[in-house]
Amino acid sequence: MEPEKDGTGGHPRKDRKRKRAPNKQIGASEAMRARWDLEEERQPEAKKPRLSTVLLAENCEVTHGQLCELLKYAVLGKSCVSKPRWCQLFHQNRLKNVVVFVLQGMSQLHFYRFYLELRFLRKAFRHKFRLPPPSSNFLADIIGLKKKEPTGDLPKTLEESLPSAISKASINLQNDPIVRKYGLKKVSLIRCLLTKEEMKTFSFPLQGFPDCENFVPTKCDGSVTENSPLFGLDCEMCLTSKGRELTRVSLVAEGGACLMDELVKPDNKILDYLTRFSGITKKILNPVTTKLKDVQRQLKALLPPDAVLVGHSLDLDLRALKMIHPYVIDTSLLYIREQGRRFKLKFLAKAILGKDIQCPNKLGHDATEDARTTLELAQYFLKYGPKKIAELNLHALVHHQELQAASQEPRNTPGVIQHSNTSVIECLDSLGQKLLFLSQDTDASDLFSKNCKTIKCLSNKQVLEQARVEIPQFPFSIVEFSFEPFAPMLTEEMNKRMRLKWTQMSTVYAGPFSKNCNLRALKRLFKSFGPVRSITLILETHQVQRPVTELTLDGDTLVNELELDSENRGTIYLSGVNENFKDCLLQQSSLFLGLEAVILPKDLKSGMPKKYCFLKFKTFGSAQRALTILKGKEWKLKGRHALTPRHLHTWLRGLPPESRSPPGLHVIPSPSEQQSLQTLKVDHPKVAAWRWGRKIEKLYRSLCPGTLCLILLPGTQSIHGALSGLGLVGIKDEEESTIPNMCL
Repeated sequence: MEPEKDGTGGHPRKDRKRKRAPNKQIGASEAMRARWDLEEERQPEAKKPRLSTVLLAENCEVTHGQLCELLKYAVLGKSCVSKPRWCQLFHQNRLKNVVVFVLQGMSQLHFYRFYLELRFLRKAFRHKFRLPPPSSNFLADIIGLKKKEPTGDLPKTLEESLPSAISKASINLQNDPIVRKYGLKKVSLIRCLLTKEEMKTFSFPLQGFPDCENFVPTKCDGSVTENSPLFGLDCEMCLTSKGRELTRVSLVAEGGACLMDELVKPDNKILDYLTRFSGITKKILNPVTTKLKDVQRQLKALLPPDAVLVGHSLDLDLRALKMIHPYVIDTSLLYIREQGRRFKLKFLAKAILGKDIQCPNKLGHDATEDARTTLELAQYFLKYGPKKIAELNLHALVHHQELQAASQEPRNTPGVIQHSNTSVIECLDSLGQKLLFLSQDTDASDLFSKNCKTIKCLSNKQVLEQARVEIPQFPFSIVEFSFEPFAPMLTEEMNKRMRLKWTQMSTVYAGPFSKNCNLRALKRLFKSFGPVRSITLILETHQVQRPVTELTLDGDTLVNELELDSENRGTIYLSGVNENFKDCLLQQSSLFLGLEAVILPKDLKSGMPKKYCFLKFKTFGSAQRALTILKGKEWKLKGRHALTPRHLHTWLRGLPPESRSPPGLHVIPSPSEQQSLQTLKVDHPKVAAWRWGRKIEKLYRSLCPGTLCLILLPGTQSIHGALSGLGLVGIKDEEESTIPNMCL
């Protein structure tokens, strides 16, 4: 069994106005921000700078621009810049210094591969977050030194799609994820279809799966050929008491003709029409009598045996229809993006086809227009091939569009002097202060020519020595260490080991069971402990024993250390909670002293709360007492101290799949890469990671109390794709009571 873990946060408020937000089914960001405001108003006696209990980063990822927001706020405070939206910094005016350590060449994969060796980092920093894949100007991005970009909407012609700063000559086609998956030559229709394994990975409804028992198959069981017909499909949904349900379905044929465009009345009570997305209102849906079973019957009649359905995030549409179809092309996966991300349909329509859809002046999305667009995108891919699409440099184009959107976003905070377009260096300059930059990278040091003391070093050792001397003299310091990235084969090996280790850590072996045991009761029992990804029954043996390998032994140690991670300290996991759990918890809040946050995860597809939650307490002792109460006779919940930080779970889901080589093809690593793989086996990198963890610890301890400290692992690029980064943030407190002393 492989349990899933996830989370987001919330907290109650006191007065009448403040009581509303926590009553939502999930600890909403509005409630947490309101709590931040209240905490700011209370102003406790010990006015020390501190960070909020929970970070409100979407999908646990903090962008480079959001990092810049925090750094500028740390320098200038709320009277000059807006507060960061993803975290809160209390008593900013009592910060002594800001120090940013950048570990170039390191990624989130490296951190968790050497998790046991980097003991200080995991215990000292309570907040960790995922960083997006690295940009070419990482340092410039995090301090707000933006290059001038062309303004205006996306152009209509493909030749003008890229920013002028990026020429086609600079595009490395081999690194494009579309080329890595499909190659440079044109591909067949069959090659574009999702395999059964891919459909399973991306949660498509499949025959025989337990969550698809009542789904209706389309009966399309013919053989697909290059001439099989394509049909564009799009659905709109609303939120009901049972989750998301279908309200509209559109089917479009290859020529663009609309074969079906039906409104559908859900079976359950509608809680939210989601009009902003669906365009559906109560008035529109009231006279409708068509039901789900009616459109299922129509679709079965319309689709030929070899029909190929095309859609964008098509798994959601098929689940809304409660139908199973074996042949699909999903344009959100066809136009593949790094790190499991997906391009939006609106973006692809403009960048590839030069057409505007989902315009803001329209009420909701047009399902027929969206279905037709996905069909045209699939036809474009088949006609022009991966090379043509890679030449468009979609990654650079979407980054350019995001920068434009950020620069045009209005900021209406009353009484705040706007510094949205200024850099950290300019913020420091307005206060008559300078930035310190230490690095051995000569190219990077050229970025910080204005109002900055730049010290170019010859080695990491010299950077370390200079940092101890120079940091106390500057209010803001950036210290960059440079590490050689691992060879591609070594990175692939590390990915493989992490997947195996995570699977083994998440697997429970139980038994033996009698041949006549009730399988349904058994499944209910296991699910009462939390979400179960899969259950495998072994019928060939009477003994059940967990395999003992190097990875399982290492995994046992890792489980124990995860429980002691600073981000998990004081956090408990509970399973079996219901809709009324939060209300009951608040009514008996006197039993749970030190409760800081209630984290109630939502199902990303249905929008409904899951049957488990996390409670975050100020101390481990408070968490232990609460756990004893909640597992008692009155509450009857199952639980334990939490193991998985939110960002870790998000990252593990996004690990790239193993590279699939054609049958009979064996890749033999070069002698240097073979040596690197052998080095991994003898654990030499572990020794280096342990030593550098100790060095950074000593440097951290030399900082003065009240220093905001960030440690950034920017991520790396490899032939297997970009590896996302990791950020750690904390404020060095005078007591340092939560940090174990590991210095000799």
